[in-house]
Amino acid sequence: MVRSKKFKDRFIYGLIIAIVVIITLVSLAPIMNTLALSFSSQSFALAGKVSFWPMGFTFDAYKRILNDSAFFTSFYVSVKRVIIGGGLNLFLVILMAYPLSKEKKDFKFRNIYMWIIIFTMLFSGGLIPWYMTVKNFGLIDNFWALVLPGAVPIFYVILLMNFFRGVPKELEEAAIIDGAGPWYTMFRIFVPISMPAIATVTLFSIIGQWNSFFDGLILMNSPANYPLQTYIQQLIYQFSPESLANMTPEQIAELMKVSGKTFNAAKIFVSMIPILIIYPRLQRYFVSGIVLGSSKG
Repeated sequence: MVRSKKFKDRFIYGLIIAIVVIITLVSLAPIMNTLALSFSSQSFALAGKVSFWPMGFTFDAYKRILNDSAFFTSFYVSVKRVIIGGGLNLFLVILMAYPLSKEKKDFKFRNIYMWIIIFTMLFSGGLIPWYMTVKNFGLIDNFWALVLPGAVPIFYVILLMNFFRGVPKELEEAAIIDGAGPWYTMFRIFVPISMPAIATVTLFSIIGQWNSFFDGLILMNSPANYPLQTYIQQLIYQFSPESLANMTPEQIAELMKVSGKTFNAAKIFVSMIPILIIYPRLQRYFVSGIVLGSSKG
């Protein structure tokens, strides 16, 4: 009986490991294929012969991107957006989540504010009113247009608010007895305790700021103000007949070394690199931050 139970446990454990390995390989397959395509020559990519290993190994696609100074300009805009926009998101989310985590007897208008923010999360004015609002504030073709319209993500507020609600009341009461004010209590007690949720919000904010391209496409008139994702999305137009007409024979010859498949694969992989570096450092907080931040209403 004991031997049968041990065999059953080992079988289940082995089955779980096999399923996890299969899911991991399936998840990595698109990334490996994209990486292989980015390093493959034009002929092999167009023939569809590239799977998970480069064919006709070449750096032409990456040279095509890196030789363009606009790439580094856009990269700088995106880095600045992540630092400023992400920092502003985190600061404002903490300031909003802390008072909303209080009971109604401690914050009289809590329920009114909650209904307002939930309404804004479920309904929006639409693209045109959003654009007109940004334009009326004089933010068109301005870096702050990428940061201010989404400065307070409501989902992050709710996530962090629910986490704050799980902090033991005794800690806050002890701080108040010792003479601590709300600012001291928030930044010296609630914020350090809530690092899993804050790290989760930070991760969401970084990924959202880095991957966003649509607002740059709509709100930026000058390519010098494009964030990286908007720049990468626009690169495909370099293969249009109109752009080829303005190129020298040498530039056209260099461009013909790269196919649309390899070029797009290189663009995708370059845009993934910062997230691949940052995500593992914050991933350990992710599960606990999501679970604990959604456990209370």
